[in-house]
Amino acid sequence: MLIQSPHDPAFVQDPYAVYDAARRDGPVLFWRDYGMLAAFDHATVHALLRDRRLGRAAPGGRPDAPDHLMAFERVEAQSMLDVEPPVHTRLRRLVLHAFTSRRIAGLSGDIAEICAELLAGVPEGPFDLIPAYCQQVPVRVIARLLGVPEEMGPDLLRWSAAMVAMYQAGRTRAIEDAANAAAAEFTAFLRAYIEERRSDPRDDLITELIAAEEDGTRLSADEMISTCILLLNAGHEATVHSLGNAVKCLVETGTQGALAPEHMENTAEELLRFTPPLHMFPRYAYAEVTVGGHTLQPGDQIALMLGAAGRDPDVFANPHRFDPARPKPNHVAFGGGLHFCVGAPLARLEMQIALPMLFDALPDLHITETPRFADSYHFHKLDRLIVSP
Repeated sequence: MLIQSPHDPAFVQDPYAVYDAARRDGPVLFWRDYGMLAAFDHATVHALLRDRRLGRAAPGGRPDAPDHLMAFERVEAQSMLDVEPPVHTRLRRLVLHAFTSRRIAGLSGDIAEICAELLAGVPEGPFDLIPAYCQQVPVRVIARLLGVPEEMGPDLLRWSAAMVAMYQAGRTRAIEDAANAAAAEFTAFLRAYIEERRSDPRDDLITELIAAEEDGTRLSADEMISTCILLLNAGHEATVHSLGNAVKCLVETGTQGALAPEHMENTAEELLRFTPPLHMFPRYAYAEVTVGGHTLQPGDQIALMLGAAGRDPDVFANPHRFDPARPKPNHVAFGGGLHFCVGAPLARLEMQIALPMLFDALPDLHITETPRFADSYHFHKLDRLIVSP
């Protein structure tokens, strides 16, 4: 059994020592603080991500939401992240009709333009890189992708932060109220915007989602709204913290040279292995499943520890060493199987452009205040990152 509060300050700052001990003791243990089993090794996590006997949707359907969470629940009920086939298959295929590799690759110029504009405006003295750069790059990219005005950025950030807080350990009534209000506001905005795009099509993702068709069916307005919110909340949140964690790692290890074009693709993958933004991904069992000497019954949950899997010494030599020359690190930072992150290609592209541009523009960038990770498990993200050019 593992007894470890996700709010413990030492664990928040460095969970990897706990993961190491859990792998030695398990690698599958009952985590008392969460009331569920947790898998800490790469082999088990990798296998369970692809095991169709487990999934994201709660067996027997979603429980009734309390009145103060109805707007949030309406969004979640249509989300690709929390449904299984055949609903998931239909939604994902329709979304991929719009969210194509060609469209993502076509954003390269937009990403570079946004980064250059942001870097031209950095202050001369110490500043917090998270809101100044790491947050702004992905939210402005998502705005352009969806086709919504970039001046909506502050609203998108506010809505996303409020809704994503629902997935952190120890949510409160205040967090729930804020998430519900954000979901209601975001839904109202998108519903009106989708109707506007029906009569005035543009070259943007919302227009493509309206037109997407699979076997004679199209996305409903509610499905489009949930998809757009998922792309913002999941994609934006992960990229913000991938960038912040990456800058901390690169500066502290003095490995900025690994951002050269010929190395950048591999460096991005090693950064995602070494310091991923998401550490836990729970799944429900749909059948009896035996794993690591434990038996899951239908309806039981198991936490797949993505952050621990990336530091498994059975897969990665010297796993606690950041090594940008590590050949093709087979990490699970984007999940796997049916629920592999649909936004992974965009997240990779943003990292591969935003990080080299940052250090090219600010070659003497250094951290001026000891970085601290936020009490926001199961996200592993920095509270702030004070740097000086």
